[in-house]
Amino acid sequence: MTNTQLKRSIGFITATAIVIGTVIGSGIFMKPAIVIGATGNSTLALLAWVIGGIITLASGLTIAEVSAKIPETGGLYVYIEKVYGRFWGFLCGWVQTVIYGPAVIGALGLYFGALFAGMFALPKESELWIGIIAVLFLSVINMLGSQFGGIVQSVLTAAKLLPIFVIIIFGVTKGNVPIFDMDSGSSQAINFGAAVLATLWAYDGWMNVGFVAGEMKNPAKTLPKAIITGILMVMFAYVAVNVALLHVLRADDIVTFGPNAASEAATILFGAFGGKLIAIGILISIFGCLNGKVLTFPRMPLAMATDGLFPFSRYFSRIHPKWRTPVFATLMQITIAIVMMLLGNADRLTDIAIFSVFLFYGFAFYALFLLRKSLPSNEQLYRVPLYPFTPIVALAGTAYIIMSTVLHAPLDTFLSIVVTISGIPIYYIITKKRQG
Repeated sequence: MTNTQLKRSIGFITATAIVIGTVIGSGIFMKPAIVIGATGNSTLALLAWVIGGIITLASGLTIAEVSAKIPETGGLYVYIEKVYGRFWGFLCGWVQTVIYGPAVIGALGLYFGALFAGMFALPKESELWIGIIAVLFLSVINMLGSQFGGIVQSVLTAAKLLPIFVIIIFGVTKGNVPIFDMDSGSSQAINFGAAVLATLWAYDGWMNVGFVAGEMKNPAKTLPKAIITGILMVMFAYVAVNVALLHVLRADDIVTFGPNAASEAATILFGAFGGKLIAIGILISIFGCLNGKVLTFPRMPLAMATDGLFPFSRYFSRIHPKWRTPVFATLMQITIAIVMMLLGNADRLTDIAIFSVFLFYGFAFYALFLLRKSLPSNEQLYRVPLYPFTPIVALAGTAYIIMSTVLHAPLDTFLSIVVTISGIPIYYIITKKRQG
């Protein structure tokens, strides 16, 4: 593999589009029923979406200053390594490689399979295999050349926004169901923490723009503005979609329809044919999001292996001589993702993904306090507003999510922690070999 200087060609508009494109995927369509069921009524469900957005915005504002002080390609992995050292950087990359990335890919594949099977009235047992086929198909496309994956991504990113705009505009103007204080009709115990956790799956992905910081024209200024603008636009869209759904369907109906609630609302608004078109648009959105993850996530183990900081680095650092893609790294991520798909359901995988990554988000948020002390002040660079309140909100939200997940899904959190800790001996084995 040869390294060349990255071209700095990404401006504010493109960077903001990356934030929006990597965030909006399955969550806005898959999670409304989960959130309403966990909160018990529509008003608390909308509040959960707002709180999830506030936590995400505080997180984005905080990371924006961290990114301004460390304007390098690599995102979270680089921030952790620069502030806390190589050991913690390795653990962060390890978790993103063996838990977070595969869990995200697996969950998106399962959501796609569920919606595809529902649209064509296929047996429920076919959902898993449809999801696996979708993951394998996109993996092959992206391994054959990043230009193919990039073309697919560009087309699908434009298409994914259509169902969101249509549902918002027509749901708000044509619906007649009361929006507030509707009972969910769910028999499950009220768990507001689980509801906020579900919204954070929908908001997750904004950190990924940091992977291309080295290709931005002026990353110290562009990256913070893109993160903040992108998150604000996504937050507005998510709350608006939920308001639109609640204006068309009763809260208990949204819980009953589950992941098919948006397409059911579209059927009410536009008839059977219109409902099918919106359902296809939702499928395209999830497929595009899945393609983006399959395209980008293998770059993490590739980067670690290139640095000699991953098991079997000589294999996972290889770039295919003809296709110029990280074939071995992609195969590893996809294999772990498919195992997760076979062992867990989509909502469980999303909880595991969010819990595992928020452990290191917390480290990144706290890093701002350390960077303020260690680096000289530069008034020309972005500085987080309402410091230290904003990063404290981000940290408090992180602590709340971690504790809620521990209480809500103790087994999954235990397994995530075990896998995280398993990286410690691997790190020392790798570094001992390098020193030897």
